[in-house]
Amino acid sequence: MPANTTASSGSTGTAGGGPRKKKGRRARLIVIVLVLALVAGIGYGTFWSVSTVRASYPQTNGTVRLAGLDSNVAVKRDSYGVPQIYADSDADLFRAQGFVQAQDRFWEMDVRRHMTAGRLSEMFGSGQVETDSFLRTLGWRKIAQEEYDKVLSAETKKNLQSYADGVNAYLQGRDGKDISVEYAALGLTNDYKPTKWTPVDSVAWLKAMAWDLRGNMQDEIDRSLMTSRLDAKQIEDLYPPYPYDKHKPIVAEGALSPVTGKYDPQAPRSEGPGSSTVQGATAGLNTQLGALSDTLDEIPSLLGPNGTGIGSNSWVVSGKYTTTNKPLLANDPHLAPQLPSLWYQMGLHCRAVSATCKYDVAGYTFSGMPGVIIGHNQDIAWGFTNLGADVTDLFLEKVSEDGYQYDGKVKPFITREETIKVAGGRDRRITVRETNNGPLVSDRSGELEKVGQKAPVTNAAPDRADGYGVALKWTALEPGKSMDAVFELNRAKDFTSFRAAAEHFEVPSQNLIYADTKGHIGYQAPGRIPVRKSGDGTMPSPGWSSEYGWKKDPIPFDELPYEYDPKRGYIVTANQAVVDEDTYAHMLTKDWGYGSRSQRINDLVESKIKGGGKISTDDMQKMQMDNTSEIAALLVPELMKINISDKYVREAQKLLEGWDYTQESDSAAAAYFNAVWRNILKLAFGDKLPKEMRVEGECLNVPPAKSSGPVDEQNRLVRECGQRAPDSAQPDGGDRWYQVVENLMEKPDSDWWKAPANRKDRATENREELFARAMEDARWELTAKLGKDVTTWSWGRLHQLTLKNQTLGTEGPGLLQRVLNRGPWNLGGGEAAVNATGWNAAGGYEVVWVPSMRMVVNVGDWDKSRWINLTGASGHAFSAHYTDQTDKWVNGELLDWSFGTNAVAGATKDTLTLKP
Repeated sequence: MPANTTASSGSTGTAGGGPRKKKGRRARLIVIVLVLALVAGIGYGTFWSVSTVRASYPQTNGTVRLAGLDSNVAVKRDSYGVPQIYADSDADLFRAQGFVQAQDRFWEMDVRRHMTAGRLSEMFGSGQVETDSFLRTLGWRKIAQEEYDKVLSAETKKNLQSYADGVNAYLQGRDGKDISVEYAALGLTNDYKPTKWTPVDSVAWLKAMAWDLRGNMQDEIDRSLMTSRLDAKQIEDLYPPYPYDKHKPIVAEGALSPVTGKYDPQAPRSEGPGSSTVQGATAGLNTQLGALSDTLDEIPSLLGPNGTGIGSNSWVVSGKYTTTNKPLLANDPHLAPQLPSLWYQMGLHCRAVSATCKYDVAGYTFSGMPGVIIGHNQDIAWGFTNLGADVTDLFLEKVSEDGYQYDGKVKPFITREETIKVAGGRDRRITVRETNNGPLVSDRSGELEKVGQKAPVTNAAPDRADGYGVALKWTALEPGKSMDAVFELNRAKDFTSFRAAAEHFEVPSQNLIYADTKGHIGYQAPGRIPVRKSGDGTMPSPGWSSEYGWKKDPIPFDELPYEYDPKRGYIVTANQAVVDEDTYAHMLTKDWGYGSRSQRINDLVESKIKGGGKISTDDMQKMQMDNTSEIAALLVPELMKINISDKYVREAQKLLEGWDYTQESDSAAAAYFNAVWRNILKLAFGDKLPKEMRVEGECLNVPPAKSSGPVDEQNRLVRECGQRAPDSAQPDGGDRWYQVVENLMEKPDSDWWKAPANRKDRATENREELFARAMEDARWELTAKLGKDVTTWSWGRLHQLTLKNQTLGTEGPGLLQRVLNRGPWNLGGGEAAVNATGWNAAGGYEVVWVPSMRMVVNVGDWDKSRWINLTGASGHAFSAHYTDQTDKWVNGELLDWSFGTNAVAGATKDTLTLKP
């Protein structure tokens, strides 16, 4: 045992289970031992025993001595391994939280802190140097350290230190193999050993989440890239205005509460001219901006996709319209599928809430962070969705060896040296350069180092010195108080204290919904949101002029939108526009989600309460699983009008007859429609986008050869698709593209419908011809993927979820990946549906983001609340709780969520006592 712990009267690992359960576990262990023996033993002459695999299982029963505690702490776990912690002081509560999360998830925690610090190369070698270099340039860890040293409250720092002490108590005396099987695998290639946890490790993770939810940076790059092939009107076609007429914004009854409104909604918005000054320069920077786009794609691969599609659902209904007569609150954040899930469920309970022990809260948190991020306490409940505020801007900088130009003068760079340690290799040293607009991200790309060399900048910048650099300005690169806000939310008792906490939640900018036991509901938009001197953030700006950039102060918190007890009786947030821009004094962003999910939720709520109806907890749960396709409802009636002569294509078309636009896993119609939609996007837009925006695609739109039927066609496509198609430019298919296509439906002869083809006889001249060709191509694509018999097709066979360990499960040896990963599962739902199992039309139908958790909170009757996680409580690949919630998640089920002392006691299966 570790030096600071002793065990008694308990068992290691998960208690319970008869002979059958033990046999099942033994079988799993044999599989892992055999696989690891193959991976490791062949190369190293070693054989891993069962004890090696089981060494990292957490102790969940009995007693453990934990240095630093003031009194006993109880850790009660239910049948899914979800812990509820009971303590008598804040320090003991968070020390125990650190210990317990390290038991279940330390490998995940360790990888995360190395990522946020730009130190992945220390664990995984030279393949991570470029990622580390970029993250060091952003300086997440440096900013987190500044927050801890200069900004966060003394109480927050005390809680962070207690949490770190608990993590380190768990680590003391344990080798890597005793912590997680991944360390044992990693030990085959290097001598890495985990080091102590620090409070700043916890703070830095909020920077990673802010990066995931940073807003429209990719849209800013894409618009710039489009200027090389598209004119301003064409770009406007692809970025249409938000459809306020059909998709309601969040705040529909005035930007602020009528009681506390403080500003004139008719005041002009702080919006200046666009960045036309740099359009000439940007046109010549496509290669460089494309390289930046590729670099950005590599960073979120550890966190999940970002930009279009990433979102969340949350809504709250007043007790006036519920069967419980108290508010009901639902939330399901959409993030990348990961194994283990990004979220960690737990409860933090003071046995008696007092001045020295202030918390009685439960919900979802992140391993590596104290407190609860989303959930409820004894008085209030809250949920998050991404607000999508534009908090990043790219600036073109005129640079030379001496510095950068600003208002006609050369200013020196702020520089710092960074050393990247590389497992199994030599150290790498980089120099980070910053301008007054932020770090030069162009320094981290071989292509971007050449910025400006090919740019036609004579008019835009005749005195351009040695070229251009690209700087990133981002609100998260300034120290803030978001960690303070986490603890303040956990302690909030009413809307006033909730808003006070929200004021400190500066990054990432989120939509916060609220409900309390007194029956009130509310909404708050927090965040540090910049006010621009000029421009609207949709294109890169000239960094060499003081006419651009940000004003000193962001939008004042009291002028950010919120609502309290709106007359309509409910609030829906799902990444739609927050408030109608014509009635609001500030610009939050020009790149909202387009509101398909939010409006569907609005419609579902309104349909239930119409005529005096009431909404139940079951109703909220069913709404979360709604998979209706808005784009199908628009397009299918038009697709059915097209006269198809080919009998095999007509056979597929008939699948759409009578379809209700729901995307169930077993639906052949959903499979065919989504293939048609993907092909429409490819034909109408893909080949017209700049080459720098193109991504490697699947074999798509191969012109059908003359054949005797689908069997020959299937064989031909399988043969030709055996080799991946050339790079193809294609939209991702999110709800922005829904609006693009809807607008073009009124223009059947638009140039967008004129699709080129490899064979002249297959070119299209109008909308009907393009739709017909898309239906034909979709038929042959699915013939290749699913077979010739359309009655055997199903959406789930295309739309599959595979859960991957985010390190060795993606980059490790193939055998190890198969052991660490799980799936696939066939899913329903889809892009921009409420059940947002997202897929990217540029890459195929695979699920790339999901509702990462789901909860329905029964306010006031907390023990009747329900929740589910994507995977399970444990990060140990062979634990019974590794993916024990996934099947239920797939089926739309929720677990009972115990909160009160008696309910938790009744659900408890294992109890671990931590003693001083």
